[in-house]
Amino acid sequence: MRMNPTRRAMLGGAAAATAVGLAGCLQNPNEGGGGDGGGGGSAGGNAGDGTVTILGNFGGVEAEGFNAALKSFSEESGITVEYTSDQDFVNTIRTRAGAGDAPDIALFPQPGALLQMAQEGHIAPIEDYLDVEGLKSTLIAGFLESATAEDGTIYGAPMRLAVKSLVWYPIKAYEEGGWNAEPATFQELMKIGDEIKDSGIAPWSDAWNADQATGWVGTDWLEEFVLRMHGPDVYDQWTKHEIPFNDPQILESLDALGELLKGEGNVLGGSQTILNTAFSEAILPLFEEEPRAMLHRQGNFVTGFLPEEIQADMDNLVGVFALPQWEGGYSEGNPIMGGGDLAALFNKEDDEAKKVMEFITSADFGAEWAEAGGWLSPHQTFDTSLYSDEITRQVAEIASEAAVFRFDGSDLMPGEVGGGSFWTAMNEWIGDEKTSQEALDAVEESWPA
Repeated sequence: MRMNPTRRAMLGGAAAATAVGLAGCLQNPNEGGGGDGGGGGSAGGNAGDGTVTILGNFGGVEAEGFNAALKSFSEESGITVEYTSDQDFVNTIRTRAGAGDAPDIALFPQPGALLQMAQEGHIAPIEDYLDVEGLKSTLIAGFLESATAEDGTIYGAPMRLAVKSLVWYPIKAYEEGGWNAEPATFQELMKIGDEIKDSGIAPWSDAWNADQATGWVGTDWLEEFVLRMHGPDVYDQWTKHEIPFNDPQILESLDALGELLKGEGNVLGGSQTILNTAFSEAILPLFEEEPRAMLHRQGNFVTGFLPEEIQADMDNLVGVFALPQWEGGYSEGNPIMGGGDLAALFNKEDDEAKKVMEFITSADFGAEWAEAGGWLSPHQTFDTSLYSDEITRQVAEIASEAAVFRFDGSDLMPGEVGGGSFWTAMNEWIGDEKTSQEALDAVEESWPA
C-alpha cells in the first residue's frame, strides 16, 4: 500500500518531507474540468481552448512542486494548466467521468482504478499519442506494467515515483557497530540483525498503527517477501489472483516474514508495540541520543517524520540501502517495490492535452520539483544532480539500478481486499490471533467473485 488517494488523508503521511493531503489547486483556485468534447465517452475541456485540466489527489506543497515544474512549459507552449486536488480522487473521477465531465488528464495513485476506468472506455491508450518504446527505454524497468491491461494495451504513464524497498539506519551508530551498509542478501541482513541484537539493542523498529488503515505496513512487508523469494512472475499472478491468495508460495513468504518480525528480540517492543504504535513513529528510536533500534524498513516518504534537527542534516545522519534480494529466491537482480502517480488521458480529441501528457511523463519533467524536494522521477535517465540532497539521490539510484520494479501489491488488488481484508488479516497475524495459514485463508475467502 502506498500513501495515496483517500489513504493519504487517513494516514497523515507525506511523500518526502512535509504533510500532504491538503486540498489545493495549482494555477487556478477553482475546480478544473467542464465543457464538452473529450474522448472515450468522457468530456474534458474544450479542445484547442488553450487550457488543459488535470485532477489528482495530492495538494499542499506537493501541488506547489507540480505547479513549479509546469511553469516553464506553460510559458513556452502557451498552454494554461489547471490542476485540482481532490482527496476523494477515486470516487470523484468516477462520478465526473460517468457524468461526461471528466478532466482532460487524471493522475491515478492506484493502477487498479485506472485500468477499471479504461475498461469502461473512458481512457485513451498511450500508444495513440506517446512514444511507448521511447518511454520503455528511459523508465525504471517494470513500471509500465502497472498500467497495462490484460490484452497488453497501456493506458497510463508514470509521472512520479515512490520507493518502498528501503532500509534506514543511523549512520554514526551503525558505522561504530561495524555493520555492512550494503548487505548482498536478505540472509546477510538477518545475520547483521543478530549481531545488533547481541550488542544489546533491537535490530528493527516497526509499527503499523494507522487508525482505520492499520495493517497497510504489514501488507507491504509480505509483498516485499513474495517479490524477493518468488520473483515478479509469481507476484503478478498473486496480485491478479491467477493463483490463490493462500498459495503455498505465499504461505512460505509469510512464514519467513514471521521469523523476522516475530523472532524473539528482533523488533523493538514486539508484536503488541507494532500494533499499538503509530507507523510514523517507528523510525524515531533509531535517532535517539542512544538508539534503541538500528534498522527500519519504509518508503522514501518516511524522512518527513524525522525530527527537524535530523532533517536539517540528513546527508550526514541518515543512511539508507535497498532491501536486499533473497538468497535462493529471485536471481535476476534486486527487485524494487513502490508506487507512483500514473497520468491518463481522458480527452483524446485535445492535442494540447496530449502535449501536456507528453511533457509530464517525460524524463525532462520535474527539475523544479526535484530541487524543492519531495519528488522522484520514474525515469532512469533523469539528472539526479537536480535533487536537493544526497539521500534523495541515493534513493533514486537504488530505483534506477533495480532489476525490476513492481507496484505496491495491495494497490493492484480489489479495494475490499487490498484496503480491507488484507489489512485485517495481517493485524490478526502479527497479533497471534491467526496462524499464517488462517490469515491467508481468510483473505482468499474474501476475494470477490
